[in-house]
Amino acid sequence: MTNSDFWNNKNVFVTGADGFIGGWIAKTLVEKKAKVVAIVRDQRKNSALDLHQIKDQLTIIKGSITNPNLMKRIFNEYEIEYCFHLAAQAIVGIANRSPISTFESNIKGTWTILEAIRELANPQFKGVVVASTDKAYGTHEKLPYTEKSELRGIFPYDASKVCADVISRCYAKTYNLPVAVTRKANIYGGADLNFSRIIPDSIRCLITGQELLIRSDGTPQRDYLYVEDAVAGYLKLAEELENVEIQGQAFNFSSGKPTSVLELVNTIIQAYGEELSPKILGEAKGEIDMQYLANQKALQVLGWQPKHSLTDGLMKTIRWYKDYFGVDINSIQPEITKKEGF
Repeated sequence: MTNSDFWNNKNVFVTGADGFIGGWIAKTLVEKKAKVVAIVRDQRKNSALDLHQIKDQLTIIKGSITNPNLMKRIFNEYEIEYCFHLAAQAIVGIANRSPISTFESNIKGTWTILEAIRELANPQFKGVVVASTDKAYGTHEKLPYTEKSELRGIFPYDASKVCADVISRCYAKTYNLPVAVTRKANIYGGADLNFSRIIPDSIRCLITGQELLIRSDGTPQRDYLYVEDAVAGYLKLAEELENVEIQGQAFNFSSGKPTSVLELVNTIIQAYGEELSPKILGEAKGEIDMQYLANQKALQVLGWQPKHSLTDGLMKTIRWYKDYFGVDINSIQPEITKKEGF
């Protein structure tokens, strides 16, 4: 449980607030009466700030997290007490096509933020949570991944998150900065308009009457965590960052329950109330067969655990998309139309 009054009147900087998870974090902080500052590089259609209708409830700064002077200005002028750093180039296909821009955003952006915090040395600053991912672990024979598992991510996106992860913990260890890292599972929920992802795409297909396709053979297993549970974990971790024993640590946030792609899609169909079977193409190649996380450390150290079962989370997600598509189904402009992965 997060402290319901903790965030009241706190000055909080959220990077990536116009994206899926960052948008949910910004929305939750606004609801908890925090003073939220967000940075936006591009004015995107279907921004999470628009989807959650919070644009007029926070301060929006246009710019890049790789700009050191801008980062120092934000932390100084807005007297930032907490930072959630989620801004990243997160699409695997784009990372493969453009590794340098991915490294700029994901690696340089991270050290620029941390360096601004270090140089300012503001005594009122309490902590920064840096978002990593289960992809940083790469391929392991022994599962689930624990926080002690080696970081083996080798492809451009994965490697960029490994670097950001290590750099964050470096700043905590070397400069005593109140930094912690989250390594998250596959997060799903409403307001994700990246239809390259299997959950929003499957729900969209059900709503629009399109055929459900599984690119792989349906057997790869992943860990799926509902977004409200992920947000609760992020906030709880930030609330604990004044504890020096938390600083410099990484925490897995996951359901702790691996689910195959076919099982996932069938659960979506069941939660939607349909009776049909997806078409299995068996075409996907280069996917890691099994990736899932242990979440015992978050439970033991932070007292965090997910509240939503997969079915519960999917039912909430379906309700969000039904409402959104019901407004004007032809207005949906997916950011990515080519499926990646499953």
